[in-house]
Amino acid sequence: MADIVGSMRVFVRVVETGSFTAVAKENAVTAAQISRAVTALEEQLHTALLHRTTRHLSLTEAGSRFYERAKAILADLDAATDEARNASVSPAGKLRLHCAPGLAQSMVAAALVGYQRDYPDVTVELKIEQSMPNLVEDGYDVSLISATQLPDSIYVAQALGSAWSVMVASPDYVKRNGMPLTRDDLAAHTLLKLETPVSPPDEWHLENANAMDDRHVLTLTHAPLQVNAPDVMRAMLLDGAGIGTLATYSAIEDLAAGRLIRVLPQYRVRPFTVFAVYPSRRYLEAKVRTLLAHLRSTVTPALEAVAERIDAMAGRVEQEAKHA
Repeated sequence: MADIVGSMRVFVRVVETGSFTAVAKENAVTAAQISRAVTALEEQLHTALLHRTTRHLSLTEAGSRFYERAKAILADLDAATDEARNASVSPAGKLRLHCAPGLAQSMVAAALVGYQRDYPDVTVELKIEQSMPNLVEDGYDVSLISATQLPDSIYVAQALGSAWSVMVASPDYVKRNGMPLTRDDLAAHTLLKLETPVSPPDEWHLENANAMDDRHVLTLTHAPLQVNAPDVMRAMLLDGAGIGTLATYSAIEDLAAGRLIRVLPQYRVRPFTVFAVYPSRRYLEAKVRTLLAHLRSTVTPALEAVAERIDAMAGRVEQEAKHA
């Protein structure tokens, strides 16, 4: 089919200027070419739109109706085109974001407050769920997840940083049950199960930060409590229920305040990467592009800072143990 939109534009301008020649000059073509474009439009519509004489152009009745409709259609099309183009230039509209619970509460919530403050024309909708959604079908712009590795998919992923989990307990629990000094001591303690995409509930993958060949998979055969939400696990640990695992960013403030104590600080549990995942890098909208840049400038250094604080705490604990 010929370019009917282009022909409509030519026809509207011919009516507005009253001249094939004037429109030809606007488009740097000949008057004959403009005349043929209008004729081609009439042939597509099977309707005469213009009465032509050597000196004058006038609209037919059908042409008059078509002119009014064509003007409205072209105006709507231009508005839609401008809106779509602006979406890649100026951040605006609704931004739907998915995030895993622990990450959302410890880092992402604050980052989004800062982002929305910087880009007030963007409305941010945050959905907190443990499992990653289908971004396209569920209508999400970005998903923030923690994973040891990403499955093959059509999505695009940017790594924002890395973290790991640590074994922690409350001071009250340690006072009542003693502090494990070796991996084998864990067998005599109450171990709580946390189920997340990076934490299989029945296994703790332990790595010695000081000896990378010291790795061990601890199988949890019995646990009195199992949850799939880090904030609930944290509440149970603070209440003295046992020893459990939390991501560094979920545990750091409680460790710093002494509300939780790190168990076997030389060990970390299954390092993982924090990813920002989005459907496509082609024609990325400004709201998504600016969000990704904002996350890199906020979440990435925050993850690095948590890692440094956790390592410093572990170092102090080891030094205190040597001088005890």
